[in-house]
Amino acid sequence: MSKVCEITGKKTNNGYNISHSHVRTKKRQNVNLQNRKMWSYSRNCWIKVKISTKGLKSLHRML
Repeated sequence: MSKVCEITGKKTNNGYNISHSHVRTKKRQNVNLQNRKMWSYSRNCWIKVKISTKGLKSLHRML
């Protein structure tokens, strides 16, 4: 499975580590993914979801 949030679609971000001498080395900023079981009202069962913490927070805010 890839490191992508199933709700928000967030994925890894590319960036640089910059040292004191200003040498740039590439780094990856991964998404904070959590495995959660959520209740689906349409299917009337539990579903396993890979969701980012920001997506989880926004779902709790809607409810």
